[in-house]
Amino acid sequence: MDVRELVGQARQGRPRAVARLISLVENAVENAENAAQAAHAGVFARGDRAASAVASRALREAMAELATGGARPHPARVIGLTGSPGVGKSTSTGMLIRAFRRRGSTVGVLAVDPSSPFTGGALLGDRVRMQDHATDPGVFIRSMSSRGHLGGLAWATPQALRVLEAAGCDVILVETVGVGQAEVEIARLADTTVVILAPGMGDGVQAAKAGILEVADVLVVNKADRDGVQTTVRELRNMTGLVETPWRPPIVTTVASKGEGADDLLAALDKHQAYLEESGEARRRRLARARDEIEAIALAQLRSRFAVLHGDRLDTLAERLLGAETDPYAAADDLIAALR
Repeated sequence: MDVRELVGQARQGRPRAVARLISLVENAVENAENAAQAAHAGVFARGDRAASAVASRALREAMAELATGGARPHPARVIGLTGSPGVGKSTSTGMLIRAFRRRGSTVGVLAVDPSSPFTGGALLGDRVRMQDHATDPGVFIRSMSSRGHLGGLAWATPQALRVLEAAGCDVILVETVGVGQAEVEIARLADTTVVILAPGMGDGVQAAKAGILEVADVLVVNKADRDGVQTTVRELRNMTGLVETPWRPPIVTTVASKGEGADDLLAALDKHQAYLEESGEARRRRLARARDEIEAIALAQLRSRFAVLHGDRLDTLAERLLGAETDPYAAADDLIAALR
């Protein structure tokens, strides 16, 4: 099947075509990364270069078909769910799938799982936790390995998002890997960022210093049937009250494993969506997302070209720097000039 036909079937919402397109995206990105690493190591084989080129051409053709096939009258709502490991992100995602499906919305899910730094493999356990929705034709779930990418997402997530939107998903839920205080890349990708916490995950000082809370559009305290939930809510309320912003994140308590709090969470998401549209923030965020996507692709291409320059030129410049014949900025200028 050629790429144009594949995109056409994906636009019709055919799950197999959507899955193959996302695989195309992931494989092209992985081939490009492998080729760059091989070049850096000085073992850039002709076969690696050819495989990378073929995958890159297919990906370019697919993205051209997806991007220029006509804008949707109503773009998909992109909702990011993030938080520390063990707070119930996957269970909360499953709860939101049910809530949106009751409305009749079609839902796409990109669930990013961490990959092993040694083997590169990933368990993709989120797919196991969402088996209840596996037979629903109105739900498409795709697990993605982070493949070493930091920030809580995978390299291919932005392009996979474009595939799901073209496939007609009304809502796209993006679940990050278990993240820490500084991994906030989801805020640059989603229209609404939901930060999920659980009681007993830290005291008020820990909550106040956690940079991840600053990107929250909606705060969720999950596992609210545990002790300490009111203390957690109070600490979050005190923290969010310290800064005056046009939008103050609402705090919702849930027990996602039992479906409790789903309506409250949905109401908070709808309220934020209305704020985005009325304030013009929705367009600003989507514009920033498009800008970031272009910049990331441009930087990846430059990194790939730069990797080929590693070797003799870089070794020569390093020798000159050690011999006090040049300075690091001049050496860098020399290396960059070769890209032109």
